[in-house]
Amino acid sequence: MKNMDKIGKYEFLAEPFHCDFSGRLFMGHLGNHMLNAADFHSSARGFGMKYLMTIKRSWVLSRLAIEMEEMPQQYTKFNVETWVESAMRFFTSRNFAVTGADDGKVYGYGRSIWAMIDTETRQPTDIFSIDNGAINDWIVSDKDCPIDKGGRVKMSDGAELIRTIDTFYNDVDINGHINSVKYIEHVLDLWDLDWYRTHAIKRFEIAYVAEAHAGDKLSFYQEHTAENEFCVRIVRTDGTECCRSKVTFIKIS
Repeated sequence: MKNMDKIGKYEFLAEPFHCDFSGRLFMGHLGNHMLNAADFHSSARGFGMKYLMTIKRSWVLSRLAIEMEEMPQQYTKFNVETWVESAMRFFTSRNFAVTGADDGKVYGYGRSIWAMIDTETRQPTDIFSIDNGAINDWIVSDKDCPIDKGGRVKMSDGAELIRTIDTFYNDVDINGHINSVKYIEHVLDLWDLDWYRTHAIKRFEIAYVAEAHAGDKLSFYQEHTAENEFCVRIVRTDGTECCRSKVTFIKIS
């Protein structure tokens, strides 16, 4: 294991049924590939979900930002590279690069922040307690990830309630709460097909605040914060804010 590269590279295919009407990969599926790459990378190096579940621990995604020059087209093979940029007691930063498998073309980058939780108490737990802080052996601090880290998504009280949806079986992940990627899909569904015919997603970021579970209703509050920039707040049944998202679009011809 010590001879393994600190940076993981995993090949994926833009399967046609994972692409939208324009023939390009859905942002939600790209997010899912990034999370899979994170799991492949951490599992091979001894601090992945498969091992953590045996000691009642789990990784939980706290923040994700994805910024793309373009999305891979259907049938395109592409790589997701991932590496740990830094680690603190309760949070770790992990970056991503999306490149062409054959030509090395750079499609875009991602940044994420993860917490490790105790699966029984649902509280954050010490990352360095795993294998005597072995995650420190895998930190790569000198590889560039040239996109903004992002910050707190700021919204006013004037955000408009756009939609309220129910949640079901397919929304729930291995941790028992609403899947991180499902939030991405639900947010991006707030715009119709006509919008996406003339706009592409340049940057998507989301910050997770509290868990929601199957049966919760999710209410989506939207605010137009700049030209082609929108912020979304998601609130569960009891009024608790679950997450905030910011989406930046670019106009396409």
